[in-house]
Amino acid sequence: MSDRQDPAHDAAATERFRATATRILDALFEARPVWATELGDHRHDGRLPDLSSSGVGDYARMLSDALVALDALDTDRLDPADQVDLEILRTRLAGEQWEATELAPHTWDPLVHLPGDAIYTLLARDPADAGERLRALAGRLRAIPESLAAARDTLGLMPRVHVETAIAQARGALPLLGAETDRLLERAPSLRAELDPVRTAAADALTGHIAWLEDRLPGSDRDPRLGGPAFAARLWYTLDTEMTPDKLLTHAESDLMAVEEQIAEAAARVAGTAADPGQVREVLDGLAASAPVDDRTIVPLCAGELAGAMEWVRSIGLVTVPDVPIDVVEMPESRRGVAVAYCDPPGMLEPDGPDGPPPTFFAVSPTPASWSADRVASFYREYNGHVLRGVAFHEAVPGHALQLAHARGYQGRTPVRAALWSGPFVEGWACYAEELMAEVGASAADTGADRAIMELVRLKMYLRSIINAILDVRVHAHGMTEGEAMELMTRRGHQEEGEAVGKWRRAQLTSAQLSTYYVGHREVREIVKALERDPATEDRCHDLTLAYGSPPPRHLHTLLGLGER
Repeated sequence: MSDRQDPAHDAAATERFRATATRILDALFEARPVWATELGDHRHDGRLPDLSSSGVGDYARMLSDALVALDALDTDRLDPADQVDLEILRTRLAGEQWEATELAPHTWDPLVHLPGDAIYTLLARDPADAGERLRALAGRLRAIPESLAAARDTLGLMPRVHVETAIAQARGALPLLGAETDRLLERAPSLRAELDPVRTAAADALTGHIAWLEDRLPGSDRDPRLGGPAFAARLWYTLDTEMTPDKLLTHAESDLMAVEEQIAEAAARVAGTAADPGQVREVLDGLAASAPVDDRTIVPLCAGELAGAMEWVRSIGLVTVPDVPIDVVEMPESRRGVAVAYCDPPGMLEPDGPDGPPPTFFAVSPTPASWSADRVASFYREYNGHVLRGVAFHEAVPGHALQLAHARGYQGRTPVRAALWSGPFVEGWACYAEELMAEVGASAADTGADRAIMELVRLKMYLRSIINAILDVRVHAHGMTEGEAMELMTRRGHQEEGEAVGKWRRAQLTSAQLSTYYVGHREVREIVKALERDPATEDRCHDLTLAYGSPPPRHLHTLLGLGER
């Protein structure tokens, strides 16, 4: 789908905006080549970003110039769709500028300097021209020693949790230089002589960087919390909505109390008895025991749930299911340590191949080999078969994979909405998808008892989403301690200890991202309900919600004619 052109607006002003927006995006892609590759723009595949102090300074000046160029445009003469793209672009530029100059993660976060994603993005998908991809890989590998040396010159005091995670992810990147690179070389063996020396040098540089990080681990005592003002700024740029940290906290803590009552009632329905204290935990433990999972079964189980969900959603006409391939894969080691699963779609700018669109990867992480038996058991009590069904709904269908396939079908007038996703919209739709599937069931064979179990599990996931937002605000703006966080997650969120430990790490490693689930869910649900109330759109409400790319929800109100928020 594409935006409708409003003939009442000025053609010259429109052309100036679109040309300016395209030039600015081109400059962003050049400065952030790994991101460009992920999006499907391959003009800079052979380069790494310059995250040295001087390189980041150049980037900040480019962002400032881009904002000046946007401010010089006659924006009042643009139609609503172009004004939406303008505001999306302006907000992203301002956010990037604030991050580069104020937050400056390149000076304290070792994760931003790691080359794992730069390598993985070139190896993960089968290219039309293996030789071209290998030459680009050689360029990036050639740049790794200098890039990591610049990281060591730039990084100062670092948080311990970031250093620990960086060490693990850097170790996970090393195998990419072995068998994964060899797999691509089988398709262009003449390039081995060019690749072998640079991958050896890159591996040596990465090994040396790991040793450097290990040496600094004992003294890594920077607080990972952003603090109130910095967190408020990052929350604004991430959510792109009028939601202050205090307002978010008030909403989330109020909803937490309401959902605690709902989950107690749901547990009583599953148990078939009157509600009583401790019943929620008992019923959830029983469900976990009834649907066991382990490292051998987690990937095929998710694949089965995906197949079932896709067939059911199509059969009941819940939302259009694009004909795109979705592969369930084991998460690469270089990307582990933050989330248990993710959706990795083809880039929004990636052209279709001769056989159609490239596959979307639904990646699932088994337990690390270093975990104890008790921690592994805790993990799979949390991610039992009932919960993994919800994970498949969230990450694949009708969640991320379906929504992002719709977004690939959106034909914008500029690449703005293709390049600049809204996290709250993307995560909000996926959370809404979980809620939707709990309402319609997972198949025609579902019984009332099956529906009751799905609703109970859905409410547990909703509790997690709410608690994510509370953690986000309280950790970064209010100094929440690990003990307080663990109590909140295990007692009120009914999470396993292993899950809570992982989420505590994630709350420190990220900021504002954990709030996107809860805020986005509220905003997407509000949009769908508004469309359902209109007889002209009620039977198309889900397709319409997904028809304009992945814009911030407040802008989707405008695009759908629901009014501004």
